[in-house]
Amino acid sequence: MKTKFQYYIILLLTAFAFVSCQNDDDAVPPQSEAVFTASATTVRIGETIQFTNNSQNATAYLWSFGDGTTSREVSPRKTYQSSDVFLVSLVSTGAGGSTISHMEITVTPASGFTVEDEDNLIAGVAVQFTNTTVGATSYSWSFGDAANSTSTEENPTFEYAAEGTYTVTLVASSAAGQDTFTKSVTIGEAPDTVAELYYIALGDEFIKKLILDGTGTTSNVASITGMGGVGMAYDAVNEKIYFSDFEVYPNGNIWRMNSDGSGLENIASGIGDPYAIALDVDGGKIYWVDDDGNVSKANLDGSGQEIGFFNVSWAQWRAIALDVENNKMYVYDVNIEEIYAVNLDGTDPQVIITGNYGYALMVDTVNNRIYFDDQNDDMLKVANLDGTNIQTVDTNGTRIYGMDIDHEEGKIYWSGRDSGALYRANFDGSDQEVLLSGIASPRGMFLKK
Repeated sequence: MKTKFQYYIILLLTAFAFVSCQNDDDAVPPQSEAVFTASATTVRIGETIQFTNNSQNATAYLWSFGDGTTSREVSPRKTYQSSDVFLVSLVSTGAGGSTISHMEITVTPASGFTVEDEDNLIAGVAVQFTNTTVGATSYSWSFGDAANSTSTEENPTFEYAAEGTYTVTLVASSAAGQDTFTKSVTIGEAPDTVAELYYIALGDEFIKKLILDGTGTTSNVASITGMGGVGMAYDAVNEKIYFSDFEVYPNGNIWRMNSDGSGLENIASGIGDPYAIALDVDGGKIYWVDDDGNVSKANLDGSGQEIGFFNVSWAQWRAIALDVENNKMYVYDVNIEEIYAVNLDGTDPQVIITGNYGYALMVDTVNNRIYFDDQNDDMLKVANLDGTNIQTVDTNGTRIYGMDIDHEEGKIYWSGRDSGALYRANFDGSDQEVLLSGIASPRGMFLKK
């Protein structure tokens, strides 16, 4: 009986084991679930994104970052090198199969810029901004000044009018978005401008300049070899130098160039010994006199010439000065030895001073005075605009071809051909200074501030 009972127990256990094994073989493994997060969904080019894998029931992973790169790491890090919207995918695989999850990542440009010579910026001098942005297609700059000045150039320059600290903003854009970069720039006070005296050194065949800082420093501006003359004038608005050339009669010329000596161009030719020249910059006109009795004018570029709009057949003109406010020009004849006052259109000529022989005229429109050299008396003189009240300014006796005036400082300047020097003095000739000596035949000149 006992043996039979044991037999049934063994049979029961065997059946249970068989059924249990059959259930194990039929079990379905759990499905994987691809899940991930990102440390940021909008980044700049070059910024790192940390992807965190939160997948379930997975043992293998395949990442695709939308830019052609992949990874099999569990939780990779990624940086993008271009601006776009990228679709990131994670395929998670386990015993129960694979699933996929997606996420969009927006990558904007990485904006930035540098400032040239950043520690030495001053008002009145252009600041160069260099764009270091990556991945942008357009740019918008704001310079932070009172006028809210802007630019869309890639690498702009900007000149601040006053000292101070300004916030410069660059917005760099692409199809995917934009990025903003700001930087403060500190602009120092503009130094006092050092005036310069330009002059023709005819003996050296150069136009030169003297820096008026007391050092006596000179430099060459332009060679005038084969273009010798005595007249010179300056257009401060357009920064142009004009000078006359009477090297070959009757093929004299008027030349124009930039203040640094570049861009030389001939604006008038075929002139019989052009001497002095004068400018009406606001009116857009240049005037000149010649040895054939002509006072002529043209536009500043030499077009629209009116040769001899005022002519005195016997005159040998040497100098001209303008008083635009009073519609007058003054011209100096060395044949009959007279100074004329004439309307700017050439009408109503009046002789205001006679019996004087010279090469230079200068009108002081502020004090209504006219300066002229008189070689008959070896003097520099000044008179009222009607020729009355003639007074002596200097008795050096040197021939003068160039003069200029500085109303801010109360000074007049002149060149001395025979003395080889440049001079400065008060309006009445007092406190005279020799600014530079040893010049080879100085002629025309002007003051540049």
